[in-house]
Amino acid sequence: MKNFVYDESTIAFVTAAAQACLLMEKTSEHAREEWIEQTLRLLPVLYLRARLINQEEELAEEEPQRFVTEEDYNYVLVGIRELLGSDDAYLDIFVDQGVYTDEIQTAYISEGMADIYQELKDLAAAFQTGNETLMHDAVVTCREAFNEHWGRKLIAVMRALHELHFAHQ
Repeated sequence: MKNFVYDESTIAFVTAAAQACLLMEKTSEHAREEWIEQTLRLLPVLYLRARLINQEEELAEEEPQRFVTEEDYNYVLVGIRELLGSDDAYLDIFVDQGVYTDEIQTAYISEGMADIYQELKDLAAAFQTGNETLMHDAVVTCREAFNEHWGRKLIAVMRALHELHFAHQ
């Protein structure tokens, strides 16, 4: 357990996750272009760090503890939505159970970022407890959620932010 929790790749991922959470929690302290630039620098690091985490099994039998409240989630969502304004929305093709559709839908950067925040903040909060079993399972849960949904959201949000960044230069 200690090897996984304190492994260099795990610590690097948790550090990047904590930085991302801080950036999302302090959106109002940044100018729009500065926030977009910092986010575009951090998202690829998060993606890479998540990919480098070894696949492990959970140790506890019960579901991992969740720390993010609905208020926390909404705070991040609204902060990003207000920062981006009408540029929050973008068009995306959704994948349902691994099957691509031709259906294009409106997605929101703020919603994708808030979903990512929820996963990362639960991880960071678990590490703040110092409970190694909880920390271990939080990494496993976050990595599985990356595989299932937030990795795709990260890529979609990064693409939308890329378009915003270069459209305004």
